[in-house]
Amino acid sequence: MVSRRQFLGAMAVPSASAIAAGVVLSSAKRVRAATALKKFAAIEGSAGEIAQDDALWFEISQAFDVDRSIINLNNGGVSPSPRSVIASVQRNWNFANAAPAYNMWQVLEPQREGVRGKMADEFGCDKEEIAFTRNASESLETCQLGLEFKRGDEVLTTTQDYPRMITTFKQMERRHGIVLKQFKIPVPCEDLGQIARLFEQNITDKTRMILISHVINLTGQILPVKEVAALGRKRNIPVVVDGAHAFAHLNFKIRDLDCDYYASSLHKWLCAPHGTGLLYVRREKIPGLWPLMPAEQKQDADIRKFEEIGTHPAAIYLAIGEALTFHQGVGSARKLARLLYLRDYWAKRLARNDRVKLHTSLAPGCSSGLGNIQIEGIDTAKLFEWLWREHKIYTTAIIHDEFQGLRISPSLYTLTPDLDRFCDKMEYAIKHGLPT
Repeated sequence: MVSRRQFLGAMAVPSASAIAAGVVLSSAKRVRAATALKKFAAIEGSAGEIAQDDALWFEISQAFDVDRSIINLNNGGVSPSPRSVIASVQRNWNFANAAPAYNMWQVLEPQREGVRGKMADEFGCDKEEIAFTRNASESLETCQLGLEFKRGDEVLTTTQDYPRMITTFKQMERRHGIVLKQFKIPVPCEDLGQIARLFEQNITDKTRMILISHVINLTGQILPVKEVAALGRKRNIPVVVDGAHAFAHLNFKIRDLDCDYYASSLHKWLCAPHGTGLLYVRREKIPGLWPLMPAEQKQDADIRKFEEIGTHPAAIYLAIGEALTFHQGVGSARKLARLLYLRDYWAKRLARNDRVKLHTSLAPGCSSGLGNIQIEGIDTAKLFEWLWREHKIYTTAIIHDEFQGLRISPSLYTLTPDLDRFCDKMEYAIKHGLPT
């Protein structure tokens, strides 16, 4: 856990290269940000109480350089990084560029091991079980394509899992003759035991892999990962967890889930540089998982075999350490409480209208800070277009075979006046419809 002093120092003191790049605030604004962070570090109270302190979170939002001419409510796709993270990327990128073959490979690349150790501490595992990838999709495809299958083997997942992972399974059907088996889950669901039972009911003697999302990207629904992982272990079936929206969002350690394979994107809720991801593989499972790109035989049991992708920038991976510092300084419990508060802020107001349908449960433990809302009688795609074209409010239109709605995903820099404006426009659409 980072100390308060480390957190404040990282956020308040700019590097010389950051100043040269023009990415830091004026001196007066930096002092203001540092004062706010000291207040945040010293404040007492429960995470839920702190989550409602809009003045405090306004000051925290100043750590981000974001475009305030728009209201960005699609942070679930990719998030802005705090200023300290961007400064780290620029500093190390400039250093690497001065003599790439030496500075990048001999100086910066070895520093990745320090970031690996810091990530392992935060994630709750051994550092020899963490690989850095480019995103959750790459990590998940490593598991999907790296385990052994034969013709007729079944892979099991829901109808709401991420499209790229479904596409991977469908290619495996065409290429290797496996069978993709999917089942529906309730939308929303407040009985996580029911979802675990549905997984169990759909397991057959041909099931050779289970893919489960920790948080469903469409609605923010939380799934019972620990229970499903136990089902797989009991039957010797690998369970692969898609944690793209869970790490640095939900408050957990990997040991709490007792799973063997876990993937996440770090450029979402950790706010790390764009194009960074994580792959966790339990240590004894590493030799049995092939990497996407070939590695030497001596690396069979080495987690780093999953990082063999050829030449890649060191700067963005080292900046993961800065993102972790920011995340730890805010605090995982406080961060989750704030995200849930923001979700409830807009969802409870709009849900008072009879034409509003929430596809996200607001019950504790059932969903994350993501939410999905539908206005009955209004086309979701047209609503998305109207909000953006006329009001510069950016959301995500979810059009699924089983439901549709706008996905709303605020972040730490989102302010309640932003959500008031969003709600105002949604209520206008409910009352007056969309212009033709």
